[in-house]
Amino acid sequence: MPDFNTRKKKLTRLQLQTLIIASAIIGFLAALLAISLKHITEHYEDIFFAKAETNWYLFLILPFIGLSVIYLLRKYLFKNKENKGIKEVFESFKTDKSLPAYKIPSHYLNGFLTVIFGGSTGIEVSTVVSSAAIGSIAHSKEKFLRKYKNELICAGTAAGIAALFTSPMAGFLFVYEVLSKKISKVFLIATFIAIGVATALSFFLHETALFAVNIQTWHWHAFPYFILLGIISGLNSVYLTKTVLFFKKKFTNIKTKYHRVILGSAIIGISLAFFPELFGDGYHAIKQNIATSSSVIPTLSVFMTLLGIIILKPIITSVTLSAGGDGGVFAPSIFIGAFIGLFTALLLNKYANAEVIPINFMIIGMAAMLSASISAPFTALFLVCGLVGDYTLFVPILIVCFVSKFTAERFCSYTVYTYQEKATA
Repeated sequence: MPDFNTRKKKLTRLQLQTLIIASAIIGFLAALLAISLKHITEHYEDIFFAKAETNWYLFLILPFIGLSVIYLLRKYLFKNKENKGIKEVFESFKTDKSLPAYKIPSHYLNGFLTVIFGGSTGIEVSTVVSSAAIGSIAHSKEKFLRKYKNELICAGTAAGIAALFTSPMAGFLFVYEVLSKKISKVFLIATFIAIGVATALSFFLHETALFAVNIQTWHWHAFPYFILLGIISGLNSVYLTKTVLFFKKKFTNIKTKYHRVILGSAIIGISLAFFPELFGDGYHAIKQNIATSSSVIPTLSVFMTLLGIIILKPIITSVTLSAGGDGGVFAPSIFIGAFIGLFTALLLNKYANAEVIPINFMIIGMAAMLSASISAPFTALFLVCGLVGDYTLFVPILIVCFVSKFTAERFCSYTVYTYQEKATA
């Protein structure tokens, strides 16, 4: 009996060591993937956007080039295998099916090409699926790990999100709120170790907040306006969800896939020619407006421009995804939320003498829109605080995230990520 107990303890210890080592490797690889994709995309997006700003006709040409290259890669390199975005991860969770290795280069390349050539989405979903695939592959390499596929997928995804947004809590909360929805001992061990390694790598590489801002304060008198912003954001998230699903359905009816590329790139190109802010993930436009938010003069042309961006962004995002681009609603939600926040603040200050702080509304709007779009308020809270490197607005963001989420659920019972899941249930 003592020998049996000794062997059992030794086996348990070896299994734990295997899980720890696997989680650490997953965390390192997922973080390296996320950080490299972020920087290479940002670098080339800036170059292409600067060229297009001085040569406006490039706004018409670049989306066609990008979507055409993605089409050719998908047809000849990836053998017509479609990318379904984050739904692939949901499908893997619900079945015995693993995420194949080709998902890593497929989403990495297609996400990169989509954004740098002006496709109006972001690399977040590409990062999520690629990172999840790393975890999925790891589970098949060791007999003991095979029963922990979902936990290792969560570990990879959490590490990728943590590194991408320099927010460990956002990584953990995303896999809990959106993917797993339950906690186990193995889930906690694998996820925390992967996030820890990702955070250490981010620190070593001196990763900083994407929108580094210095928020001074917020005022209680603005709280009713914050609630209003939450309601507006919730309604706009429903508009985003419905628009994405509408265009995907319409483009599916176009049987020749390259015709989708031609039509989609034409719509994107014309939109970019009128609203260059919609180019790529749009983070360059957010940075510019954050820098000028306190000095912008709220004229009619400013209001019309902001309104045009808010209305058109869901359409051009939907067309990008429907025409074959890689991405999701993460970056578009952050972008739309920032501009809704700025629009609302300027409107309140001009016509209601509200004296609210525009930059605060931009940041709260980002979180509110993201919370409603993916139905994950805590993820949105920590993710946006990580994006700006500041937690001053923690309380209003938390409350507004729930307001926007409940508003969206009141009018639409699903998100882009859960629509098919609910429809086939």
